[in-house]
Amino acid sequence: MERQESSPRRIERTAGRAGLLLEWERIGDDLSVKLTGGASHVGAVAVGIFDSASGRASSSVITVPGHREDELALQGARQFSEAIRSVTVFTVGIHVDDITKREIEEIVSVSEGMIEELSGILREG
Repeated sequence: MERQESSPRRIERTAGRAGLLLEWERIGDDLSVKLTGGASHVGAVAVGIFDSASGRASSSVITVPGHREDELALQGARQFSEAIRSVTVFTVGIHVDDITKREIEEIVSVSEGMIEELSGILREG
């Protein structure tokens, strides 16, 4: 039986000057996830796929030139697909003007925590 579409759900965190928002919505058996922060935009989009024959998830990413969200998108799409054992689309766009290296590290760390938190929620059903 195909799943019904549901309302978007969200996790919100703050990392330095950036408010981060992770939103997700089921699309049938699949999942659409969006992580934005600061000046929201599309920086990278990844697709995660679960191969039931091997029991492994993989992902591929497209990055907008000049953007650096590709690693978060790639990692998240793979984790989410493994958790739901289906297809995931993960869009990431985070921008903070005049960002420092320390701020980048904090945003990445908090974002990874949000990805882990959502992965756990998805595994629980």
